[in-house]
Amino acid sequence: MLKIHFYENMGGWQRPEIVPMESIVLHPAAKVLHYAVELFEGMKAYRGTDGRIRIFRPELNMARMNLSAVRAGLPTFDGDQLIRCLSRLITVDQEWVPHSESSSLYIRPTLIGIDPALGVASCNSAMLFAILCPVGAYFDSKSSAISLLADPNHTRAWPGGCGDRKMGSNYAPTIHIQAEAAKRGLQQVLWLYGEDDLLTEVGTMNIFMVCLNDQGERELVTPPLDGLILPGITRQSILELAQAWGNIKITERNIPMKEVIFLEKHKRLLELFGTGTACVVSPISSITYKDLVIQVPSIEQEDALHAKLLKTLTDIQYGRIQHPWAVAIDDYDK
Repeated sequence: MLKIHFYENMGGWQRPEIVPMESIVLHPAAKVLHYAVELFEGMKAYRGTDGRIRIFRPELNMARMNLSAVRAGLPTFDGDQLIRCLSRLITVDQEWVPHSESSSLYIRPTLIGIDPALGVASCNSAMLFAILCPVGAYFDSKSSAISLLADPNHTRAWPGGCGDRKMGSNYAPTIHIQAEAAKRGLQQVLWLYGEDDLLTEVGTMNIFMVCLNDQGERELVTPPLDGLILPGITRQSILELAQAWGNIKITERNIPMKEVIFLEKHKRLLELFGTGTACVVSPISSITYKDLVIQVPSIEQEDALHAKLLKTLTDIQYGRIQHPWAVAIDDYDK
C-alpha cells in the first residue's frame, strides 16, 4: 500500500512510503471517525494485449480528488506526483494485475483527516493512502442488464450539497435503500430528485438515455453537472466519444420520470444505461416506480449505443486501440 502523511506544522506533505498492507492506527478523536472528514477515488489498472499495464485518464481522477479535498477541508496535492506514486505502487504489485481482459486491478486512493481533536474544523494533519485489489465483473454475469428501484421518497443529493464530490458521507445513507431494492429482487437504485422526480444517478453510476426525440432523431441524454451528480470520468469519456462519432444528437438536461414513462409508452425509449469506473457501461432492463414497471429495451436494440461504447472504452483500456486516454504506467514510473 501507499501512505503519505500531511502535517501542517512540518511543512505539509511528507515523504511517500510504499509498505506491505497493514492496519491503520488512529487516535479515537480523529476527525475522520466523527465528522466523516474523508474522500476517495476509484481507478483501475489494465493489463493490455501487449502485456503493458495502463491506467485510464488518471489526471481526471486527480482533479476530482482535489475538488473533494477542498470541500472537505483537507489538503490538496500535486496530481501528477500522486499518479507517479500510484504507478510505482502498481509496478511493485504488478503480479496482482490480472492476465485477463475481463478483469483489472482496482485502485482506491483515500484521503482522511487525522487531527486527534474533537471539533468541526479544517484538518492540520491528514493521511493519503492507496490500496489495490484485483476485480472481475461488477455485476453478476448471469444477467446482461440490471433492474432498478426508483423510490421518490428517498434522495441521494440536493442543491448546494456535496453530491458532486466523492466522499464516503454520500454513500453510507444509500445502503439501506439498496438493501430494500435487493429485497424486491432488484439490483440497483435509481436516485430521483425534486417534485418532477428527476433522474440523477443509478446506484453509484451516472445515467444515460437513448431515445427518439420529437423530430424523430436518435438522441443521447444525460443529466447536467448541476451539483447533484458526480462528474464521472466514464461519463465525460462517453460524451466525448459520442461527439466525435457525430451520428447522434447529444443533450445534457434534466430527465423527469414522466418523460421516461411517456417515451416507453410511445415506443420511443430505446436504451438506458449506467456508467462508471467499476462497471464501465451497464444496460438497464426495467424501472420499478410507484405502481409501474417500466420495461426498457436496452439490450434488444440492433447496434445498441451502450454496446458500442463499452467495446470502444474497453478496447482503449486494454490497449487494443492506441489512445492517449490509456497511459502506460511505465511512462510514469521512470
